[in-house]
Amino acid sequence: MASGSKASVPADSFRTISPDRRGEKATSAVPGDAAAATTLKGTAIPVRSVVASPRQVKGKAGRETARLRLQHLPAAQAEHPGEAAAAEEEEPLLPVPEDEEEAQPLPPVCVSRMRGMWRDEKVSLYCDEVLQDCKAEDADEVMGKYLSEKLKLKDQWLGVWKTNPSVFFVKYEEASIPFVGILVEVTCEPYQDSSSRFKVTVSVAEPFSSNIANIPRDLVDEILEELEHSVPLLEVYPVEGQDTDIHDIALALEVVRFFYDFLWRDWDDEESCENYTALIEERINLWCDIQDGTIPGPIAQRFKKTLEKYKNKRVELIEYQSNIKEDPSAAEAVECWKKYYEIVMLCGLLKMWEDLRLRVHGPFFPRILRRRKGKREFGKTITHIVAKVMTTEMIKDLSSDTLLQQHDDLDLALDNCYSGDTVIIFPGEYQAANLALLTDDIIIKGVGKREEIMITSEPSRDSFVVSKADNVKLMHLSLIQQGTVDGIVVVESGHMTLENCILKCEGTGVCVLTGAALTITDSEITGAQGAGVELYPGSIAILERNEIHHCNNLRTSDSSKSTLGGVNMKNSVWSSHLKIHTSHLQAQSAHQIGLSWRQREATAGG
Repeated sequence: MASGSKASVPADSFRTISPDRRGEKATSAVPGDAAAATTLKGTAIPVRSVVASPRQVKGKAGRETARLRLQHLPAAQAEHPGEAAAAEEEEPLLPVPEDEEEAQPLPPVCVSRMRGMWRDEKVSLYCDEVLQDCKAEDADEVMGKYLSEKLKLKDQWLGVWKTNPSVFFVKYEEASIPFVGILVEVTCEPYQDSSSRFKVTVSVAEPFSSNIANIPRDLVDEILEELEHSVPLLEVYPVEGQDTDIHDIALALEVVRFFYDFLWRDWDDEESCENYTALIEERINLWCDIQDGTIPGPIAQRFKKTLEKYKNKRVELIEYQSNIKEDPSAAEAVECWKKYYEIVMLCGLLKMWEDLRLRVHGPFFPRILRRRKGKREFGKTITHIVAKVMTTEMIKDLSSDTLLQQHDDLDLALDNCYSGDTVIIFPGEYQAANLALLTDDIIIKGVGKREEIMITSEPSRDSFVVSKADNVKLMHLSLIQQGTVDGIVVVESGHMTLENCILKCEGTGVCVLTGAALTITDSEITGAQGAGVELYPGSIAILERNEIHHCNNLRTSDSSKSTLGGVNMKNSVWSSHLKIHTSHLQAQSAHQIGLSWRQREATAGG
């Protein structure tokens, strides 16, 4: 960039988020999980005392009053322990004044009626009743009008205001204060413009009630006065015990919250969409697939983290832009571009998730990008011994002309393998990222009892065991999946053999992709969130003398989703080939082998 020239930033990146629907600050909203958890419960929200430092209120003495009720943070949690200790000596803790009463427990909030809705009911509610045929750019206005009409049913009611603890406190233990709840009287007034649409006037209701027993009433009054008694409407939850109109208002609030929390995307009104309600239906189906377990837990967690990261990065960009007072400098422009393109990348990932065709037909990117090594130049093969110490007893059964290499690390052994090599693993616990990069024809086998050779996945990685080798073999091992997104074993191409292995799944089971082949003998597969073996169109599998049990843990009442069983053959124009012989598939749901609408070639014996 030439010196003295004006720095440019992406035009789209300067679009701000209207405070009524996405929030100008990340701290203005209640953590979603905490809010949802308490909303779905029909019991009173528990009250407790907490350790926290109250936020300074402008021009008021509220902090001194609050200090009588809230203890200081322990010195170990302060930024400067020495200063914290000195502060404690200067200002000793004072007892709670006798004339001050602790806050009463919060009453129960209205139970969400959306919780019991079926998939089709949710689709009908949003697509047919609320949004109808509106365009993406009109969705914000439509949701506002929907909520405004419901609020006309009752202009005053009681609710629990749940907000981020940072509104009240500057230092607190996040685990102990998921949110601050205050019982308030709500007054609804017609909104004047889009920025005030989701704002509501509140005042502290009697008796003074909160989920934090020792929160000072004066502090709450001061904070509300600072906010001009105007808080986001979506942070207010109607309480039980009021008339039926309030239950209708509570449902409307849940409808709008869910829309902006999960169905709305910031890019919706930036891109042309011919059928917006169809897109909303796909997102509802995605949410339901996550809730009922159709999408395995680890994969669902990865999606939620990506969505949350996208929202946070967008807020970061907006806050960064708001701090640029004049024309951006070159450095500021570069930083804006960096943040903007990070958002674009996350946006692309989320769009992949929302495309049902990509989710139904399986993985949409190759997992292994490494090329095959092939055989060594001198044509010899090597046996790699994986053990802390190698002794002559370990290798007594090997021929005298065997070339040996000893490694104390399984990852290093795999990294040194060429086609034709053998990796021998002795009892112990191992991890190996290179198991997700199997490209050469090798044998990996344990020595001793298979239960004693334990290989665990690394939770931070997407994949555990992935192969595209022509012929790779795993023998006498225990594979233990921990947090990886992909299947415990994925055969991307070529052929894999699993012999006498134990596969303890935490997410998806064994996946055989289109064109790949798998042979499993004398093995055990357990714990998969879905089928124990997933066969993609055009794949081949031979299962002999295996046990597949305690899989298909789908939390669904949809009968179409309960037929996956121990083996699932996905539907397509290409047939999959499955041969089962003397294998035991037990403790599954309705069916042991799930066959979709197209006839498959499958034989079973024993």
